[in-house]
Amino acid sequence: MSMEYETVIGLEVHCQLKTKTKVWCSCDADYDNKHPNTSACPVCTGQPGALPKLNEKVLDYAIKAALALGCEINEESQFDRKNYFYPDSPKNYQITQYFKPYAENGTLKITTNSGKEAVVGIERIQIEEDTAKSIHTTSETLLNYNRASVPLIEIISKPEIKNAEEAYAYLNTLKDRLKYTKVSDVSMELGSLRCDANVSVRKKGEKELGTRTETKNLNSFKAVMRAIEYETNRQIEVIENGGRVVQETRLWDEENAVTKPMRSKEEAMDYRYFPEPDLPTLVISDERLEKVKGEMPEFADEKARRFVNEYKLHEMEAATLSSEQELAEYYEEIVNDTKEPRLAANWVLTEVLRVLKEKNISISEFNVTPKNLGKLIKLIQAKTISSKIAKDVFEILLTEDKDPEIIVKEKGLVQITDDSAIEKIVDQVLAENAQSVEDYKNGKSNALKYLMGQAMKLSRGKANPQMINKLILDKLS
Repeated sequence: MSMEYETVIGLEVHCQLKTKTKVWCSCDADYDNKHPNTSACPVCTGQPGALPKLNEKVLDYAIKAALALGCEINEESQFDRKNYFYPDSPKNYQITQYFKPYAENGTLKITTNSGKEAVVGIERIQIEEDTAKSIHTTSETLLNYNRASVPLIEIISKPEIKNAEEAYAYLNTLKDRLKYTKVSDVSMELGSLRCDANVSVRKKGEKELGTRTETKNLNSFKAVMRAIEYETNRQIEVIENGGRVVQETRLWDEENAVTKPMRSKEEAMDYRYFPEPDLPTLVISDERLEKVKGEMPEFADEKARRFVNEYKLHEMEAATLSSEQELAEYYEEIVNDTKEPRLAANWVLTEVLRVLKEKNISISEFNVTPKNLGKLIKLIQAKTISSKIAKDVFEILLTEDKDPEIIVKEKGLVQITDDSAIEKIVDQVLAENAQSVEDYKNGKSNALKYLMGQAMKLSRGKANPQMINKLILDKLS
């Protein structure tokens, strides 16, 4: 049944900007770490006579975010009032940008988990203020006005997303781009990234868009996917049963995995937008724009290309190491310290990522510092320890915050490189494994690996493997 239809999706993403103070006043914007209702003033609560003034840092962060998403920056834009009453909106209106946003016409290239590529247009980005935070209990709703007037940008995509998989890729790509700019925590868990999904369906071949619904209360990217899939199927079922889809706002019910009606178009509020009288036209000068452009970071795709060219990594390795900003910084700190991009890549891609996966943690929570891992790699470079011993030391570093050099000395792990000591080990192994010696001489190459293993075992992993290998070959030739 669904094969006859296509889905059209537009996403509205609200992103909190991580400035120290709020958008219109000097109140601390770190609302979660303050006692409720202590970081609020006459400006952010809309007291009579209190006038807003735009935080310059908010503007710089907003421009940086828009540039990261390929948007055009408008030289002139304006602020408007979105009028509505709700307890979490102390002014009874929200200052936003409705008629003339500061940024428009962006593009975001995405790649889905199945490898399909697409380009999603970004219609506009607008600067606005957040509302107070509502805390719902079984008997009452509490309001924390500390969040009122925390700076937001709203990123509105064009209705060009075709399915839940593309929506997921779009959100992840958008999050990664914004994270690289460091203008936001971009965390749905912390509430600094929030998403509403506009979904409609139409028969394949039709040009006119179907009636859309807007789904709110989506607290994870997976929830966005599930809500889109549910809403798509629900709308198709309504049409197939002879009904019509009603334009309405719906809420996502995570527990039951369904969308539920919140208010219909007929019940929707008329926001009666009009220009904000207390704020002048926003003018972004060429000087400001050029300054922000000069502060733009190297993004993941650019970083991956550099890793391939500069460090001679394979494309897949470079893509993995640059996929997250913190991981890329971790890797490059080791490279800068050791001048060993290949060895550093091997350790991060195998050992570090293995531990992150096993413990289900991010690189920011990983307890082996790039400095200590760099020291471990230097010990391998200097042939102080073997790669095998290095892995043992690495396991110790996972539980002990110690200098690798101290661990090696305390546990007597220094690699044996003395010729006579190694020769004594090799002679003993050859004498005790006559059958393997005979097998090797009869052309069985696996016998050499066995003898090598026995020699390393006898040395408790401390012998230099290259020296062991050469000596065995010399004695068997």
